[in-house]
Amino acid sequence: MDVGLRTFIASNVQCSTSNVQRHKENMNGLSTRHLIGIKNITEDDIRLIFETADNFKEVINRPIKKVPSLRDITVANLFFESSTRTRVSFELAERRLSADIVNFTASSSSVSKGETLLDTVNNILAMKVDMVVMRHPAPGACVYLSERIPANIVNAGDGTHEHPTQALLDAFSIREKLGEVAGKKIAIIGDILHSRVALSNVFCLLKLGAKVRVCGPPTLIPKHYAQLGVEVSYDVRDTLRWCDVANVLRIQLERQDIKYFPSLREYHQYFGITRQMLLELDREIVVMHPGPINRGVELNSDVADSPHSIILQQVENGVAVRMAVLYLLAAQQ
Repeated sequence: MDVGLRTFIASNVQCSTSNVQRHKENMNGLSTRHLIGIKNITEDDIRLIFETADNFKEVINRPIKKVPSLRDITVANLFFESSTRTRVSFELAERRLSADIVNFTASSSSVSKGETLLDTVNNILAMKVDMVVMRHPAPGACVYLSERIPANIVNAGDGTHEHPTQALLDAFSIREKLGEVAGKKIAIIGDILHSRVALSNVFCLLKLGAKVRVCGPPTLIPKHYAQLGVEVSYDVRDTLRWCDVANVLRIQLERQDIKYFPSLREYHQYFGITRQMLLELDREIVVMHPGPINRGVELNSDVADSPHSIILQQVENGVAVRMAVLYLLAAQQ
């Protein structure tokens, strides 16, 4: 890793001497130039991102929240699908790092006139962009770009494939709350079939040594998940008794071209998480949600807003984790 990262950790973040030493010992950098998916990175990569995010979290909680780490680096945010949390989180992370930003949305671009993905990106790169953060409805779109352009690529979600930074911030939040991810029992509950968050979480949690179970209606759990090394359950109450953390996913009606269950009311009756269900457990568990929440469907408000929930901590941690990802990838240029 270049001298800039060591200087940043030692002076800009002002972390403790022991933290600096630990970073120096592991400062070999990421094993990849892109963050396409969790499947493509190593456990060491994940731990380096977490350690760097620890320091960035100190930065964003200081009175002066900006550091000059990505000064003169230009980042293009290309969002071909709607987004609130992810887009704002990436943009804030980039601004905190002093990067120059180009924001792009498909609805207000030449994509609506028939321009291809590659032409769109090449036109933007001609303006001397160094990094691309992209969300796209087609699985594999980021892989396609990474093989054709020189800029670093960060996958902000590609169809139903992966959402790596969400998985990283989820695991980072579990680590922050419980002290460690290894050995913990993590349940992913809800619409597994249409979720890019679920697949990235499975890859990330297994690499960190967690035990993972997916739970939901049989129609919303792909059969291949049993081959990924996770447990599969269709009983949400049993799953809540089993787990230390319940990561509850949104029902993605916009991706469903057929009915996978009779109604939202019936889904909530059998798979929705209520306060009463948590009170019946013999111990407290942690409740997570990547957002946006369909209140009264997968989660009741008295669960989402309860002391069990770390949903807002996930949002805060998302900025720190994305700052870490952007910084470490920029060092690979």
